[in-house]
Amino acid sequence: MTPDALRALPHPEGLSAPLAALWWDAQGDWARAHAVAQAEAGQPAAWVHAYLHRVEGDLANADYWYRRAGRRRPDLPLAAEWAAITNALTRATE
Repeated sequence: MTPDALRALPHPEGLSAPLAALWWDAQGDWARAHAVAQAEAGQPAAWVHAYLHRVEGDLANADYWYRRAGRRRPDLPLAAEWAAITNALTRATE
């Protein structure tokens, strides 16, 4: 699934929690995206959680979640990171 295809879905039903969180973020509902990511365990959810705190501007909290995801905060625009996470997570489920 491409980032554009994820954005175009009418609802997040059937998606993994990390992809559903990214879907909610793309819909402009940061709070719902955060709640979905926060409720899920594992590195993919931690990566999305980190990204969401980066969106929020809470870089200290974002860095904590990047470490939990086994990653470092990227030097990318937010839209590019959203697309990179989407691409990585959809490749993992194909």
